[in-house]
Amino acid sequence: MIDVHVHLAALPDGKNGCYISPKMLNGWLFRGFIRSMGLPLNDPARASEMYIDRLLGKLRASTHVRQAILLGMDGVYGDDGRLHKEETEFLITNDYVLATAKRFPQEFLPGISINPRRRDAVEELERCAAAGAVLVKVLPNAQHFDPASPAFHAFWQALARLRMPILTHIGYEFSLIGKDQSVGRPERWRAALDAGVTVIAAHGMSQGLVFREPYWPLFLDFVNRYPNFYWDASALSLPNRTGMLLRIARHPEVHDRMIFGTDYPLGCHVYPALLAGKWKAYGALRALANPFDRHYELLRALGLPVEASGVRLAALLRRPVVGK
Repeated sequence: MIDVHVHLAALPDGKNGCYISPKMLNGWLFRGFIRSMGLPLNDPARASEMYIDRLLGKLRASTHVRQAILLGMDGVYGDDGRLHKEETEFLITNDYVLATAKRFPQEFLPGISINPRRRDAVEELERCAAAGAVLVKVLPNAQHFDPASPAFHAFWQALARLRMPILTHIGYEFSLIGKDQSVGRPERWRAALDAGVTVIAAHGMSQGLVFREPYWPLFLDFVNRYPNFYWDASALSLPNRTGMLLRIARHPEVHDRMIFGTDYPLGCHVYPALLAGKWKAYGALRALANPFDRHYELLRALGLPVEASGVRLAALLRRPVVGK
């Protein structure tokens, strides 16, 4: 199994090229995350290594998941195609992603991030593909770009030519401040899909606002219309997305487009098993400490074809299935 949705986190240390805005650095959400992981804010280089070491430990201890695609995070770019650091909250550079994956090739695959507004978007894509990148991750809400813009057609063509999948956040963004939440709407990805890009909608294409799932009709339409459309199962155990998880479990016609993902370092809740009436599975899930195995077993308990999704992702990445 390969986890398609694992975040690479790093504190800026003056060498890794990464960036965190002062507002985010001092925010309660970020500081709470740092404290929960026991990372030293006063020693950025050590904190970044500790994050990698803990991720490696959990991955190596997993029964089911062998590898993780490490995701970078590009910044905000202006109309001039240049990085606007003053509007960027969080930046994990492609070079840091590639270097980290190169250090641990048995466990990590590089998932770069390219904001298509950058003036060298196609050149950066080709550079990173040559360096071994297997996927591009974007978050339009926080990176302030509209996937429906005709200006990105050349970028979509390059992705299709290189057979490089793009994993995109769908729905509202809560961890980072998005100036335009509407660009997280999935219908804005029709242009990329029509161009032949393999698009993976994160979080089961859930809006993420608990009570309503307005994207469900479009979800079914995408599955029926586009053979190059997929969805990942990341973060679907969180309270604001559980409704979509349970709905998906009841609709086997969308299961053959599932890609396994966790959204690590976010944890996996097991109460969806209770909501689905899987009492025995709930007890077994509670006993699992490994976040990758817990998510895997939760999805399997709900009847989702987890193992087949691993084969599917390996095929999309043009890589053989890696045995445990």
